[in-house]
Amino acid sequence: MARFAGVDIPREKRIEIALTYIFGIGRPTSQRILTQCNIDWNKRTHQLTDDELAAIRAIVAELKLEGPLRSEIQLNIKRLMDVGCYRGLRHRKGLPVRGQNTKNNARTRKGRKKNLMVKKKGK
Repeated sequence: MARFAGVDIPREKRIEIALTYIFGIGRPTSQRILTQCNIDWNKRTHQLTDDELAAIRAIVAELKLEGPLRSEIQLNIKRLMDVGCYRGLRHRKGLPVRGQNTKNNARTRKGRKKNLMVKKKGK
């Protein structure tokens, strides 16, 4: 099993898709990395040679991925909350940040409502 940036990459998937298992690498970044290394996007991970793996590792090592990227994102959110800007207030309240409506939807950010109806006692 190939390992990049502390993440095990699936053996049977195409390398273009397998690289996206690393936090911070999406399809476009994965394609750019493979183009720089002159590797076919359709190759399976287990078909890669040691030289190709080393070339990918060299490029991946230059990127900010996984832990450092997660901490940077958290620091950015914390900065927004400390400054008190609109986006920071939305983060603090747990509401959608990017202008979505909250009247009917936004259950992912707001959470589920508890049923507040009180049953009447039977007479």
